[in-house]
This record gives sequence, C-alpha cells and structure tokens, in this order.
Amino acid sequence: MSKALTGKRLLLTVPFEVTSAIRYVEQCRITVESRTGTGSRTDGQAMGRPDLSRRHLLAAAGGLAVAGSFGFAALGTGADALASGADTRVRYWNLFSGGDGSNMIAMLDAFRRADPAIDVSDATLQWGSPYYTKLAMAAAGNRAPDLGVMHLGRVTGFSPGRLLDPWDMDLLAKYGVREEDWNPRLWQRGVIDGTLYALPLDIHVQLCFYRRDVLKKADLLGEDGLMIPVTSTDEWFEVLKKARKVQRKGLQTIGLWTNDQNFQWWFFVAFYTQLGGRWFNDANTEVLFDVDKATEVLEFFRKHVTDGYVIPGAPTGEQFINGAPFTWEGNWSVPVFSGAKVDYGATPLPPVFGKQATHAESHSFVLPHQAGRGGAANEGAHRLAAYVVKHALQWAAGGHIPAYRPTLSTAAYKKLTPQNEYVSAMNHQATEPKVWFAGSTGVLAQDLGPMVVSSTMGSAKPATVAQRMKKELVKLLASKNPMDGRTAAQGGAVA
Repeated sequence: MSKALTGKRLLLTVPFEVTSAIRYVEQCRITVESRTGTGSRTDGQAMGRPDLSRRHLLAAAGGLAVAGSFGFAALGTGADALASGADTRVRYWNLFSGGDGSNMIAMLDAFRRADPAIDVSDATLQWGSPYYTKLAMAAAGNRAPDLGVMHLGRVTGFSPGRLLDPWDMDLLAKYGVREEDWNPRLWQRGVIDGTLYALPLDIHVQLCFYRRDVLKKADLLGEDGLMIPVTSTDEWFEVLKKARKVQRKGLQTIGLWTNDQNFQWWFFVAFYTQLGGRWFNDANTEVLFDVDKATEVLEFFRKHVTDGYVIPGAPTGEQFINGAPFTWEGNWSVPVFSGAKVDYGATPLPPVFGKQATHAESHSFVLPHQAGRGGAANEGAHRLAAYVVKHALQWAAGGHIPAYRPTLSTAAYKKLTPQNEYVSAMNHQATEPKVWFAGSTGVLAQDLGPMVVSSTMGSAKPATVAQRMKKELVKLLASKNPMDGRTAAQGGAVA
C-alpha cells in the first residue's frame, strides 16, 4: 500500500489487486452471511444488529482486500500527537480529489482557525467502490473514523444502524443545523425509518453547458444573454441544427459521453424522470418501470448519434473548450471551463419531455459505526460537519450547489456564474430510487448503465434494451444487500 503523509493529511491509494476484488464483489453482489445478534448503543438503548464482522467482508472480497486493511493502523487510530492547543481529535475520511479536494482542504483549514480546540485528522481515499468497501470494513471492524463522506444515494445500501450511526439531533441543533434550512426532499433522502443518517452538504447535477459565442452566431441566445428555453425534443434538435451550421468544422455539436456507462445512466435517470417514469412501488415489492417511456428516452439519445450531432468517443470537455457548441457534463466541470477562459453558460438539462428534472446526487456527511460512539470526538464530528455545511461558499466555487439554503440567498453566491444560472436544479432533482443497490457507481448504474450505452451506440435497439432493463430491475429487487442480507422491501427505506 502506498501513502503520502503531509502534516495531518493522509492520502491513501489501494493496490490494483484489492480494487479489482472489491469491484468483483460489488458487481457480483455476493451476499454476506450474518448471524442475528444484539448490540448496544452508548445511550443504553438496545438495537438489533446482525453480527456483520470485518472478517465476513474480507472473505467476501476473496481475501485480497486484506492488503487494503493494513491502512487502518494509520487511518483509524489517530495515535499521533494532538495539534498545538487542541484537546479533541476528529478523524475524518473523504473521497475528494482534484478541485474538490482543494476546496475541502480550504474549508477544513478555515474550521481549524475558527475552532483550534479540535484537531481534524483528515484522510482522502480513492474515489468510488474502493472507498465504500474500506469504509464498510472499518465500521464492521470498529476502526471507523469519527466522520465520513458518502453519496446520499448510497446511504440506504450501507446498512444504516449497522454500519452507520444516527446523527444526534440535539448536537446538530446546538451547532445551528435546522431541518428547515434544507430542501425538504433532499433532507428526507438522508432519513431512514424516521432517523437522520446523512447530513447533505450539496447536490451535484448534470448540466447542459453551452458556448455563448457560438450560440450568439446561431441566434440562440435571449436578450439576457442566456440560452433560449427548450421545451420539446423537436425544439431541441432544431437548436442543435442551428448550432451546427455555425460551429467550427471537425467538432461535434454536443458531447454526450456516449460510451460512458455512468454518464449515460445519469442522463437516462433525468429524462425518464421528466416523463414521469417510476421504478418501484412504495413498498419496493413490485417493478413499475415503464418500458414505453424508457424506449422514448433511449430513442432520443440514439438520434443524437444517427443525426450526426455526436462524434462517439470524442473527448467531450476538450471538444467544448475548442469550440463545440454544447456538452452535457456534471457541474464539477465548472472550474475546468472557467479556468480555460471559455465564454459559456450552464443550465439544467433541457426539459424536452415537458417536465423539469435533471439528475442529481449529493455528497453528505455520515457517522460510520463505532461501538463506543460518544464523548468529545463525537461532538467534534457534529461540530465539524455543521461548520462545513454552513460555510459552503468555497464548495460552491467547485460548481456544486450548497445544500444549506441560506447560502444560496447570499449576495456572494448570487454573483457566482454560471452557478446562479442553474441553482434552480435544487428544486427539480431527478434521483435514483431509494433502494440498497442504487447510488453513485452502485450496482444499479453498473448493471443498467452499459445497457443504455449499447442503445445509444447502436449495438442494440432501444425497445430491446428497455425490456432488458426491466428484467434486470426485477432481479435486483429480489436480490439481497451484501451488507445485511435483506432485500429492498426488507430494508426499511422510507420513500
């Protein structure tokens, strides 16, 4: 295992053999057998807790993940000396790299200056499945950090109450966190069986980036300098047609990440939601996936390729910087395009099916399970999370929409461009269903994303792919969460 230590900040990478085993486990959805036992909480209230041990998780990874667990000594104990003036250490794991990593470091440094009594020992781990597997192993083995980050869509599948501890609402209130300061739907996504397990930091959304210089030539900008509204598929393809007439030769008209399973899946979720498509009934016992609506979305994607607006496999960001009129990307591309001095705007994905809805995920703070959670470190974790969510203007600079709504009404946020153009996405989020196999890079995206790609790229017909998607959803709904051996219907998720 390789690691680089700078001060209190640990950057950790996991060997290739370990990540391969982890991905295999997630893709195959090996069910971890567990015995039913009774655990206890520090508040004295007993709660049912299957004996999901670290040994079980290691076995599920075929033993190769043992190598990755060696990092727990560095990540989990916090045995080094406290920072000068501090009396409490908070161990914090996250998965932020690049621009997000820099912004998070700046926010943590601001917290250290504001509250020097708390020594924050932060570790950045490899993004995606490796991070979540290591977090699960740490929680199961009682080596978990005091605070962690998790994509909100992953919370239901992370066995809340077993591998996650609930937030103390009194402590959150003490440090100024109030439910009414969050979008109601976003807040409820972190609630399982009436208990808050995830505190949202942001939403990050898929956007339609456009070049003002190109659209101006095509007469596609309004008097306010923003892209003209589009409310139907016919209008959208007319916009693309006009833009193609004035764009530079050799470039695609729009970047769609046609061969990327994650982006294609995120786009599908957005437009399927625009059509009012449903996934399951409220009890998660029946698949309600609408094959006809899915086919309509898939045909819409495919038309971009067959009509020549997309160059499959072309580097979307590079093409946009070089003059392509449009690209659909995540809001994390804002610093990239702004840094390249591109004259651009960004709007939520166009409501071509009549209803506004753009794919959204959320970074959230969670409390990984600790058998003896409580005391100063636990309060420090609440204090740190509350500070970061309430001081998220720096985070907004990376393109994310802060979850703490008072930030959105500040003069400083309203001056941010293009963030002020797409902030409305907070009110029309298209999210994956609240089931254990959903969430960022989760099983649902791994299984259905490649199917969407096959339709967009033309290797399978849209109608055929829609039928395959429904069959896979039936299988997934009946499958058991490897974390606790329960199906979605047994998971207690509150829709």
